Amino acid sequence: MLAHDILRAVVCTVVPEAAALDEPGWAHLETLVEDALRSRPRSLQRRVRLFLRLIQWMPLARYGRPFTSLDPGRRARFLRSLENHRLRLIHLGFWGLRTLVLLGYYGRPEAAQAIGYAAHPRGWEAFRR
Repeated sequence: MLAHDILRAVVCTVVPEAAALDEPGWAHLETLVEDALRSRPRSLQRRVRLFLRLIQWMPLARYGRPFTSLDPGRRARFLRSLENHRLRLIHLGFWGLRTLVLLGYYGRPEAAQAIGYAAHPRGWEAFRR
């Protein structure tokens, strides 16, 4: 569904710790992202795929290379430019993609455990006693 190499480069830029993921970890992350998108309208799914392609090719004008060929510093600078972009559509696209990235990375039980996240089915009620 998604361009995995581009998604992985974005994930490693937003969450540098993701570079240490093994293949099962990446597979789990990508499944979480794809499952989240699957429940959304097809038009939104298409926009996410298009936005990933734009991320891949937009740096060509500035750096002479596609996103996946940039060093980590240039990747981060490029994504920061999208984060604060003057065009609302690009700005919102970045924040939507960032949300998916964080869901994919921190939605894995290993990441939740590593940061000490222990959600409870009863939510905050579980802590009010």
